[in-house]
Amino acid sequence: MIPAIRATSPIQKHYLDFLEALTSEGFAGELNPDYANRTVLATDNSIYQVLPQGVIYPRHTEDLLLITALAAKPRFRNIVLSPRGGGTGTNGQSLTDGLVVDTSRHMNQILELNVQERWVRVQCGVVKDQLNAALKPHGLFFAPELSTSNRATIGGMINTDASGQGSCRYGKTRDHVLELHSVFLDGSHWGSHPVGEPELAAICERQDRVGEAHRILRDIANVHGAAIEARFPKLNRCLTGYDLAHIYTEDGKLDLNSILCGAEGTLAFITEAKLNLLPSPKFTALVNVLYQDFDAALRDATELMRAHPTSIETIDSRVFTLAKNDIVWHSVSDFFPPVDEQVAGINLVEFTADTESELEEKLADISASLTAVKNTPTKNCDFSVVRGHASVNKIWGMRKKAVGLLGNVHGEARPIPFVEDTCVPPEHLADFIAEFRNLLDSHHLEYGMFGHVDAGVLHVRPIIDMKDPEQIKRVRTITDAVVELVQKYNGLLWGEHGKGLRSEYAPAFFGDLYPQLQRIKGVFDPYNQLNPGKIATPNSNHQLTKLDAAPTRGEHDRRIPVQVWEGYSEGMFCNGNGACYNWNPNDAMCPSWKVTRERVHSPKGRASLIREWLKQLADRAADPTLLAQAARKRSFLASLPTRLKNSLSKDYDFSHEVMDAMSGCLACKSCVGQCPVKVDVPDFRAKFLELYHARYLRPLKDYFIGGLEFMVPTLAKLPWLYNGLMSFKPMAYLLDKVAGMVDSPLLTGLSIEKAINGMGVLWATPENIEQLTNDERERAVIIVQDAFVSYFETPLLLDTLSLLQALGLHPLLAPFKPNGKPLHVHGFLGPFAKAAVNNATMLNTLSESGIPLVGIEPSMTLAYRAEYVKTLGAQRAPKVHLLQEWLTQQPWPANKRAQNTNVEYQLMAHCTEKTNAAASIKNWQQVFESAGLGLHIVETGCCGMAGTYGHESRNKNNSEKLFNMSWRPALETHSVDLLLATGYSCRSQTKRFAKQQLQHPVQALLKHLQ
Repeated sequence: MIPAIRATSPIQKHYLDFLEALTSEGFAGELNPDYANRTVLATDNSIYQVLPQGVIYPRHTEDLLLITALAAKPRFRNIVLSPRGGGTGTNGQSLTDGLVVDTSRHMNQILELNVQERWVRVQCGVVKDQLNAALKPHGLFFAPELSTSNRATIGGMINTDASGQGSCRYGKTRDHVLELHSVFLDGSHWGSHPVGEPELAAICERQDRVGEAHRILRDIANVHGAAIEARFPKLNRCLTGYDLAHIYTEDGKLDLNSILCGAEGTLAFITEAKLNLLPSPKFTALVNVLYQDFDAALRDATELMRAHPTSIETIDSRVFTLAKNDIVWHSVSDFFPPVDEQVAGINLVEFTADTESELEEKLADISASLTAVKNTPTKNCDFSVVRGHASVNKIWGMRKKAVGLLGNVHGEARPIPFVEDTCVPPEHLADFIAEFRNLLDSHHLEYGMFGHVDAGVLHVRPIIDMKDPEQIKRVRTITDAVVELVQKYNGLLWGEHGKGLRSEYAPAFFGDLYPQLQRIKGVFDPYNQLNPGKIATPNSNHQLTKLDAAPTRGEHDRRIPVQVWEGYSEGMFCNGNGACYNWNPNDAMCPSWKVTRERVHSPKGRASLIREWLKQLADRAADPTLLAQAARKRSFLASLPTRLKNSLSKDYDFSHEVMDAMSGCLACKSCVGQCPVKVDVPDFRAKFLELYHARYLRPLKDYFIGGLEFMVPTLAKLPWLYNGLMSFKPMAYLLDKVAGMVDSPLLTGLSIEKAINGMGVLWATPENIEQLTNDERERAVIIVQDAFVSYFETPLLLDTLSLLQALGLHPLLAPFKPNGKPLHVHGFLGPFAKAAVNNATMLNTLSESGIPLVGIEPSMTLAYRAEYVKTLGAQRAPKVHLLQEWLTQQPWPANKRAQNTNVEYQLMAHCTEKTNAAASIKNWQQVFESAGLGLHIVETGCCGMAGTYGHESRNKNNSEKLFNMSWRPALETHSVDLLLATGYSCRSQTKRFAKQQLQHPVQALLKHLQ
């Protein structure tokens, strides 16, 4: 069943009728004509925003057959369909005002692997990194490399004939496609592979769409072969979209797949692919070459190619600077020579080999060449050599992130993609880029650059404020000029990222061959229903979409007032790069997306929804800041009648759709740390929740969770009462059905006061600090309490104090005051501000003593440098260290080192900690090394708890699914005695679902000291 939607126009009713007809035909997937799904799928990684009529998620090939057969009926021949995979296109390839058909949610299985013959058969929704992770144990990989490989689907790669790093060695996607299974628009299903005589003759005899398509392709190749040879430039990238130059293979077979690869969903739906695989290189190294002049980096690439590297990638100083300020730098900084502000560009030169001696021979040659010209004016200023897959992959991870990092500049103007995948002969790249830069300079535009210099592709992104109508005009002006410039150098406008909404330039590049593209489009899609306006039209009655005819995101965004835009800046600059769609369950990025596979439950989805919500408020002249101020002034009782009335109303409110998306967020803040443009969902979510619940009733769980920090000191005095109630089954039932809570953690019942008195630990008060001797003050540290460790895991608090004492330090314990983070998470922003002021006042008073403040629980401690800074300002927010950050600064006594031990512990870090304080994870390793112990970081995703998320009834199933995706396999792989977890929620979740108690790193260290 589809959601009940009331049509507001004849067009919408027509599309709803189509979806109803699909339902009656037995469609098994999901049909989403709701406004939230439409809004989220209205954007990709381009500058455009096109609202579809609905989103379809087919479950299998049979669903696609139903869709196409129904669309072929006369009644629905004006229904528009657009295939979509990862949605990472930079040119609006999958955007449509019809129906988006997203195959990534369900059709994502690896179906068959033949290791001996080196091929694999996959569904179209399989993600490239997902595939290569499955192939890695067999020593194989799928070659075409992309910066978006952790979310790009195989179907999307086929539709754009994707390529990237290493294409000079490994080619494009088309070069590795053996067979395709496709669904045509007449409802037929065909498996295509290169065919020779007599199979081709038999196919051409067929009186159906398959036969006609093969006849037309045979005719085009035979009649226009010479024109094709003359027109297509001899470049690594070729002319993507209906690749006429490769209709026939080198051995004389007609290959329909060469036309389907790069067709951008304008000809058929790809459902499955049989792909060629390559053996993984056994040895790899990367030579990082630094330059003081970017032009020198480009010109040197031709010289570097003489060393026959696997690939050469280039990044400019802007991208490199952004990388140094991102979480990714912590993983690669050791691999680069010391760099300063004079570095204007870097060439990353990769070498691979099957033997170590072969690799070292290549490295010796290149190192000698680079050393000979080091510090000469037109050459490199320094270089480093990095060996091994693990290290090299970290650097490639930084390079991949460059695409998104360019969106993380300050100000309203951002680097945008619209002329960023030009391709020219590599030997002319430096001259071409010099003219390109002169063009941008003439428009007084800044820009960022990165790309594949070995293939002649450099991604140039001009910095433009797309909300400014005058600046938007430059998109047309600059594109027209770049087209002329590219043609001057016998290159291509679209060397890598496809045509999409830049297809209007296709006739200029294909010339007299463009009508042949129309013939191909006409046989596959005679009524122009599949992704129309792109690549080619079926006849002259239809037109290609003009570059500036499609609506842009900037046009929508400018309707949001400046002060509102700035007030919600945490979600406004999402550029659609889709880094949050990361498939890997062992990566922390956005667990709600991973567990639901619903794009509304992703940072990109939530950012899209918050922008639309703010736009609708602006259309009604409603200022959310003023609304929030007014809401804080109203008392609970005064606002209750209105909120009750609104909650009982059946009227449609888009806010409910936004609320559903926000409710699924775990507030883990992984988006903040891992999103290249730092989209901060928990922050704008809290602002939304405050306003939403000013109009609608809150669930009781919010009050319970928000008030727990304030109640817990009193409850701790009667632990038997609280624990008894929480363990009482009828109470558990009431909590679930009435308050929306599945369960609650139990108090330890230990008295902190008695325990620290017995240990000789003082409370951190100005009076006690004043009485410290100089020696005690030198060794002093103040432990900042949080509710979870202090009251639900009291032994850890005491163990931390014991560890510090054993190291000869002098710990003091700060009096407990509510941190307020749970209030912030649930949108109680007024009460949070009051709690923050109260807590900060105490902590700042203590810090005036010069004694450092240290917290144990990562998420609560990191609140001081995030939520507190935004609420109070950087000057008033207390400076609280993570425990490991501070411990690395303390000398470890030589007599406290573990002796003759081969113990290596395994650390499972809290997701907020490892994404928002990445360097602190290394700090734990440094601490353990000082103690004479080993510590390995286990790659895990979210445990599924994240504060109180897992305790909420609506999240119970997803919470357990998340735990099973990443943490349970890790528990089954490693010895529990050696597994450590830094997060309270992580240890709580493990105890809850695996019935195992993990140690904190402090407890492992203390055990060895004792």
